[in-house]
Amino acid sequence: MDSQGEMPASTDSMEEKLLFLQENLSNFVKQYNLPIIESALVISKYINILLNELEKKAFSENEILPLEITEPRAILGESQAPKIEDFPLDKLMQNIDQDRMDIFDTIIRTIINGSEIPFVNAILLLRDWESVIRTQLAKSTSPGHLFSPLELDDNF
Repeated sequence: MDSQGEMPASTDSMEEKLLFLQENLSNFVKQYNLPIIESALVISKYINILLNELEKKAFSENEILPLEITEPRAILGESQAPKIEDFPLDKLMQNIDQDRMDIFDTIIRTIINGSEIPFVNAILLLRDWESVIRTQLAKSTSPGHLFSPLELDDNF
């Protein structure tokens, strides 16, 4: 939504639509100090949903999707950190704020659908988010770190 609470017009360029999505996600994460784990769960959900739809379409058209769409980006330090499986997942899931995640989820869904952002473009933007999240997850050495706010660079 713009400053007047409206979705951008469908005649906006793809760059403007993606910037609109990026700004709304960044603003929400910063305003609500969205924890890394909650960010990870929602971003992962959307990547999986969009990727599943793209894979179905690619299969029906006998096409192959590029790796930049289908695979997460490699991150430094990933193999040195404890794996998420090493943390007590049942306790982690009890401590997430489902309402906050639902709002983040709604922002993504509403903007992608309302702005008619093609799934390929949406996935590429979400892969950027995934990379930031995975980098911060790789630095987590205890379950408490997963509830630290996701840190975004000023220009992200």
